[in-house]
Amino acid sequence: MNSIVKDVSDSFKKSAVVQVKSGDTVRVHQKIKEGNKERIQIFEGVVIRTDNKKQHTSRITVRKIASGVGVEKSFLLHSPLVEKVEIVRRSKVRRNFLSFLRKRSGKSARLTAVNFDRLAVNDVRDPHAEAEEARLKEEAKHAAEEKAAEKAAADAELAAKQAEVEARHKEA
Repeated sequence: MNSIVKDVSDSFKKSAVVQVKSGDTVRVHQKIKEGNKERIQIFEGVVIRTDNKKQHTSRITVRKIASGVGVEKSFLLHSPLVEKVEIVRRSKVRRNFLSFLRKRSGKSARLTAVNFDRLAVNDVRDPHAEAEEARLKEEAKHAAEEKAAEKAAADAELAAKQAEVEARHKEA
């Protein structure tokens, strides 16, 4: 029974996910649906917690300061709404859960940066995500073309009506 559950949960995992640690400053690209429109919103902050790293329910909690107020958001790494996670900066930390950052602000909330190879860490290619992004761009392009064609047809119709009215006016 356990192997069946494992197979099903593994089928929902993404093929490639960035290895994020607590203390990393990340940029999370999340897909937002508003009505029938889709867009990608970026949330940048410090990872204060990582959970269930090897499972399909792996989650990170990201904290940032927005307009002087601390905002925390949890992201499921294998969720289809999370397009990609990009590591901007790595810091030296000795804990998995950085709850002490909630009480600090300003210079006392800074973490010591560590040198790392940003390109190698963030080079995680997911062909499905790339295909989805290309599909969204193609859909937007087609929608713009259709809208332009509709506008051109409406303009042509208006020009024809105007010419007809002008012709009637000259006859009278």
